[in-house]
Amino acid sequence: MDFYFLDGWQYIKKLTLRKVFNIIKLIASYYLSKSLGKVMHWGMPTSISLEPTTACNLRCPECPSGLRAFSRPTGMLGNDLYVKTIDELSPTLTYLIFYFQGEPYLNPKFLDMVKYASSKNIYTATSTNAHFLKDDVAKKTVESGLDRLIISIDGTTQDTYESYRIGGQLEKVIEGTKNVIKWKKALKSATPHVMFQFLVVRPNEHQINNVRQLAKELGVDQVVLKTAQIYDYENGSDLIPVQEKYARYQKMPDGTYKIKNKLVNSCWKMWHSCVITWNGLVVPCCFDKDAHHKLGSVQNNSFKSLWRGEKYLQFRKALLKGRSQIEICKNCTEGTKVWA
Repeated sequence: MDFYFLDGWQYIKKLTLRKVFNIIKLIASYYLSKSLGKVMHWGMPTSISLEPTTACNLRCPECPSGLRAFSRPTGMLGNDLYVKTIDELSPTLTYLIFYFQGEPYLNPKFLDMVKYASSKNIYTATSTNAHFLKDDVAKKTVESGLDRLIISIDGTTQDTYESYRIGGQLEKVIEGTKNVIKWKKALKSATPHVMFQFLVVRPNEHQINNVRQLAKELGVDQVVLKTAQIYDYENGSDLIPVQEKYARYQKMPDGTYKIKNKLVNSCWKMWHSCVITWNGLVVPCCFDKDAHHKLGSVQNNSFKSLWRGEKYLQFRKALLKGRSQIEICKNCTEGTKVWA
């Protein structure tokens, strides 16, 4: 429990009166919009996801990066675009996750970007497959000021791990984890908060207790069990867990599957956060992996002009009117993460 408190404190101590007031405006406008059925929106985003790169070393079967199946341009986030965006958003931004698609550590400027955001008093997080956390990189990770390090580990034996993380090596994940924890202790650093994220699928669901034990042995701060998004789930999939509590989908009497969550006509994410791709496209959320809903680009526009622009207004209106009519929302399972 001390680890949860320390992680929360890292976030709280970065707050300012301006940031808190911005959060209050976002919450108030969101609930007012829900109750009135009309878009009311005040404030700037308190959280964003930035995409360091679309490149990845693995070939995970339900991931556009792994499948090499993007229908949008691929590449790496440049420093000039990054600095421009952070400088504009930093007065009200409280949480920045360096991830959308791809493996963040493949961007050679990644840890410099983390350090810059940290200098702006922003809570920073990233998600990685941990294959690049060699000793020197692990040390730089701790020194960068990164607040949260999410390590994807979807198996506790090599055969189980590589059944989903195709091309991955479990020993590298464990070695990278050990390196980060070693340097946290050596540098007497409270950060990063190290998390194991276990994507529960049928081939690995029998190892849930094992990953908790492994995390304890290594000194990992937290384990998160995450349900898997399946693109074509209606007729079932070999990846859907047998234990239904770990699945996003429910089996029907006729043998087909449906999503568990009730699709309500509101979405908090559309009021407080967004995703910015490596080349500056602003998209609604992480479910829009191919950037079908382009709300603008920060390449040649201020973020504020897009956040307050007509495209964003129309998208929020569409959500309140009928979220089931928006394709990326149909497979949305916001709130189905299982905390260990």
